[in-house]
Amino acid sequence: MRKHLTLAATTLLCAALSPFALAESAAGTWKTIDDETKQAKALVQISELPSGELSGRIVKLFNNPDAVCEKCDGTNKGKPINGLNILWGLQKQGEGWEGGKILDPKSGKVYSAKAKLIDGGRKLEVRGFLGVSLLGRTQVWERQ
Repeated sequence: MRKHLTLAATTLLCAALSPFALAESAAGTWKTIDDETKQAKALVQISELPSGELSGRIVKLFNNPDAVCEKCDGTNKGKPINGLNILWGLQKQGEGWEGGKILDPKSGKVYSAKAKLIDGGRKLEVRGFLGVSLLGRTQVWERQ
């Protein structure tokens, strides 16, 4: 009987804590929303590297899945957007991640980036900016 109570208590504790564990990590798949059309644009898979750094790549484009990054520079020029690494270098800082870069495949430009979980970890607020973070754009991605 004692063994069953211990197992039940452990199961309940794990179930109760799992949303908190999820909320602490940005790792996972996120749906991006187009700023203009407000429609789903892409799925981005974010991974947390052993160093704690976040890295994200596009794993699915909803429209024009064969698009290439025509305006990108260097090794990304002409590469398929599907599979492209668009987020890198974000390091944990307080309740969010900072110090990273984000690539806008539409313009080919790379911006400084920061991110933080909101809405209990169900959404990720991603900000790309130039210089100070006041000059930029924020998107809210939805966890999938």
